Amino acid sequence: MFKVAPLHSSLMLVSMFGFIISAFFINHPVFKSWAWSFLIVFVIMFIATMISMTKAPIEGESLEMLAIHKKGHYKKKK
Repeated sequence: MFKVAPLHSSLMLVSMFGFIISAFFINHPVFKSWAWSFLIVFVIMFIATMISMTKAPIEGESLEMLAIHKKGHYKKKK
């Protein structure tokens, strides 16, 4: 179907804190539309990290697909 990229755990932490902070501004008359917009963005970020946690391949398998982890990619400069 589709490939799932492994996401960093800090993205989940940012999405949780962003959701909580945005929830405080929902009743504010000036920031109401911004708060709902950011709330939706942080919920989508959280869902993406949950999908990444359950469906992403193990680190060893995914790192082999990256070009920077192949042998001989880095050359030592003298």
